[in-house]
Amino acid sequence: MSIELKDWPLWEVFVRSKQGLEHKHCGSLHASDAAHALEAARDVYTRRQEGVSIWVVESKKITASNPDDKGELFDPAADKIYRHPTFYEIPEEVGHM
Repeated sequence: MSIELKDWPLWEVFVRSKQGLEHKHCGSLHASDAAHALEAARDVYTRRQEGVSIWVVESKKITASNPDDKGELFDPAADKIYRHPTFYEIPEEVGHM
């Protein structure tokens, strides 16, 4: 009994470039396990040695917000003016930030 590629879990791939400070999502792939996903991600997404770090996360392990819920999720922050830089006065000697 052989396992078809479509039966393997889907993995999301994040790569940190040599110049970057954060990992960026670059795609998805199917792999049998995490080690296999790392190897496949290296082969597919870093062929030109542009990465220094790879993360793979099984897609079913990711919890995401629903874009339709953005109002109730993000609007409460709008009434907290101290979170906005316009609330603070910057001394002239500091210059541009």
